[in-house]
Amino acid sequence: MKSFFQFLNEAQSQASMQARKLNLKSDGHGGWLDSRGNFVATTEDGKLNFVDKKQAKQQDEPTAQPKAAQAQPKAEPKKPAPQAAQKKGTKEVETGAAPGETTETLTVAFGRFNPPTVGHGKLLSAAQKAAEGQDLKIYPSRSQDPKKNPLDPDMKVSFMKKMFPDFAENIVNDDDMRSIFNVLTTADEQGYRNVNIIVGSDRQAEFENLATKYNGDLYNFENIRVISAGVRDADAEGVEGMSASKMRKAVIDNDFDAFRRGTPKELDDGDTQALFDAVRQGMKLKAKKKEVTEMWEIAPKCDPRGLRDNYVSGRIFNLGDIVENLNTGLIGKIIRRGTNHLICVTEENFMFKAWIRDVMEAVANYSGPSGVPAKQREIGTDAHREYAMRMTGTAGIKNFINKYKKK
Repeated sequence: MKSFFQFLNEAQSQASMQARKLNLKSDGHGGWLDSRGNFVATTEDGKLNFVDKKQAKQQDEPTAQPKAAQAQPKAEPKKPAPQAAQKKGTKEVETGAAPGETTETLTVAFGRFNPPTVGHGKLLSAAQKAAEGQDLKIYPSRSQDPKKNPLDPDMKVSFMKKMFPDFAENIVNDDDMRSIFNVLTTADEQGYRNVNIIVGSDRQAEFENLATKYNGDLYNFENIRVISAGVRDADAEGVEGMSASKMRKAVIDNDFDAFRRGTPKELDDGDTQALFDAVRQGMKLKAKKKEVTEMWEIAPKCDPRGLRDNYVSGRIFNLGDIVENLNTGLIGKIIRRGTNHLICVTEENFMFKAWIRDVMEAVANYSGPSGVPAKQREIGTDAHREYAMRMTGTAGIKNFINKYKKK
């Protein structure tokens, strides 16, 4: 017959093995922390019992809870079970905010939403349908630049919650969620066994190849499904043809009516005007002035020929340049140029492929000084000197030195 201590050791080793597979670290008292230091699980009955972030914050003494649970009568620990069973039928589960363990499947939508449009509402509705009452999380990307990402993340999230109030609790504003890999590794750490990724039909193959390729290396899911939110047609009218590119083009053209058609009815005229002005300001455009700009830079889908001509001539996206995939958020160095696509490798040595219409030169978080073309980052060049002077407000320093230096 096994002693009590033998049973205890076997239970601890089983939980330890499970935690090791999920890259969790023990706090030394029966609790487990993820790679970001968040309290995510306890050891109960020899297995990991996952808790959400709200539970972790409420635990003033998290290490004492497992011991307290052992001291309770056998009937007491079963109280959370009805809660877990009930969560699948409640509204709270749809927002991912219900207390208790996470659901087995997480449905995610990761995208730029810059600016958010009525077409994104169709994406979120498809995500809600795919979630089937289990956890749903929406992750807006974190990049910002004047050309393709004019809204900063906080402002973007604020407008999204106004435009899509039914999903306000699902929208996650987390600066660490910069790419789809960040989203998937975090979901793995939180104990989800399956994941659904909701994307536009034109991006389904890209996400499917990328997400499944690194399953077992970066994260471990039993099942990964990439689900299309529906067909997208750039030439169509209405929701199916609406895109953020068309919205940015409307701002360039100073066409508020066209911009208004791209926003849902939940956003009133006042907030729509505020969004229009925010996009204009983010794109560094002057009000009431016709701007001269390259449409292929602002909205490449509206000027594919201009984009193609600049790519073929070698003016953009050359070997060694650092680019960001606008769909997945991955940043990498170009190692191969195809006829209309790029092969890139991230700093962590993960490879991804992207169409030239879906990438941009990587920039730091706006308005940091490092968001510049590669040629302006070469130390010792005139381009780098001019850039440094422009960022520090000393554009006239060269002339000043030349004027007063000894001859």
